[in-house]
Amino acid sequence: MRRIIVVGGGAAGMMAAIQAAGPGNSVLLLEKNEKLGKKLYITGKGRCNVTNDCDVENLLAHVVTNRKFLYSAFHGFSSQDMKGFLTERGLKLKTERGNRVFPVSDHSSDVTACLARELSRCGVEVRLGVTVEKLVTKEEEGKTAAFADGEGLPHIAGVRMADGVVYGADAVIVATGGCSYPSTGSTGDGHRFASETGHEVTECFPALVPFVSPDAWCPALQGLALKNVNVAIYDGKKKLYEEFGEMLFTHFGVSGPAILSGSSVAAKKIRKKHLTLSIDLKPALAREQLDRRILKDFESGKNRQFRNALSDLYPAKLIPVMVERSQIPPEKRVNEITREERENLISLTKAFTLTLSGLRGFGEAIITQGGVSVKELDPATMESRRVRGLYFAGEVLDLDGVTGGYNLQIAWSTGYAAGRAAAEG
Repeated sequence: MRRIIVVGGGAAGMMAAIQAAGPGNSVLLLEKNEKLGKKLYITGKGRCNVTNDCDVENLLAHVVTNRKFLYSAFHGFSSQDMKGFLTERGLKLKTERGNRVFPVSDHSSDVTACLARELSRCGVEVRLGVTVEKLVTKEEEGKTAAFADGEGLPHIAGVRMADGVVYGADAVIVATGGCSYPSTGSTGDGHRFASETGHEVTECFPALVPFVSPDAWCPALQGLALKNVNVAIYDGKKKLYEEFGEMLFTHFGVSGPAILSGSSVAAKKIRKKHLTLSIDLKPALAREQLDRRILKDFESGKNRQFRNALSDLYPAKLIPVMVERSQIPPEKRVNEITREERENLISLTKAFTLTLSGLRGFGEAIITQGGVSVKELDPATMESRRVRGLYFAGEVLDLDGVTGGYNLQIAWSTGYAAGRAAAEG
C-alpha cells in the first residue's frame, strides 16, 4: 500500500487524488479552505467552463507558455477524456460558442460536487481548513539519502503542518494553484514549497486579466460592451495578438473575453513598454462597404448635424467619442462633410486605438503566468527531477493558455498524470 498526500483541493488536486486512489493506496487530500474547488466556483462567471471540445492539436495550439511540455499530458488525458469522465459520473454537459464546455445546469457547484462524490467513492480522505507549512524529505528526517537509482537524490517523506504535525507519505502531489484570485487560497504556497526543495520558480505575472489604459476615452466609455469586434495588440508595428469577440470598457481600461487572452500574450512585454490596442468596430465591412454604409446613413438625413447622424452606426455611448476623435465639427451638416473627413471616420472605425500601459493585479487575474519550471519535471508523470516522489500539477506550474476552457484542461491533464504516476510509484 502506498501513502499519497495531495496538497490543494482545486481542479488539479481533486483529479490527482482521484487517480492516485488506486487499489490499496491511501490518499489524503489537504485543503486550507473551508471547501473544495473554491476557485472552480467562480470560473466561467460561475458556470465553470470545464474544458474545450477540441482535439489535442487544438488544445496545444491554445497554450501560451511551454506547450511542448503538455504533449504527453494532453494525449494521456484529453478534453474528450474529461468530458467522458464527468458524463460517466452523471454530470450532463453542453458545448457552446468557441467549443466551450459547460455543465447543462450552468452551475459550477455541480462540477465540484461531482468530483467530491468521486473522491468519496474512491476512499480519499479529505481534510479541510488545514495548512501545510512545508514539504519534508527523508534526508531532512535523518533517514538515508542513498537510493537505488544511484543519483543520491532526496526522497519525499511527507508534509509538516502549521501546527507542527508531520504526515508521512511515499509521494506528495503539490496542486496549490498560482497567485491569481488570492481570496480563493491561491497565495503562492506551492511556489514556496518548490523553492525550498531546490526547484526553479520562474517570475510570475497576472494573466487573463484586464488591461490598464491612461487614455481619457476609457472612463468616458465605462460600462460599454462591444460584441463582434476584432481586437489587435501591437508593439509598434508588430502585431502580438488578434482576436474576434466581445470586449468591455472600464474606468481603468479594457476587459472582456477577447481582451483577456491578449493579456497572456502581452504580459511580459507590457512590463517594459506601452502597447497599442486597435479595435475594428465593423470587422464585417471592408472600407469600401463601410463608406457606402456611411453615405447611405448620411443620405437619409442630409440636413442633420454630424453628431445626430451616427445612431445607426455606433452605440449611443460611443458616439460622442467618435465625433471628438474624428475631428469633424459636431454641428456640421452631413451633406457638407468632405470625402477626406469621411475617410478619417472610416479609419477611426476600422482602427479605434487605445494605449495599453499595464495589467491589473493578481486579485483580478483568472490565472498566473509563471511558476514551477517545467524543465525540472518529467512531462509524462509530473514528477520532480530533484526530489523523488514529489509531483506538481495545475496552475502552480509555469503553464498557461488562453480563455476557453484550456487552463482547466491543463489542470485536469497534469493532475491526472501526477495522480496516476504517484499511484504506481
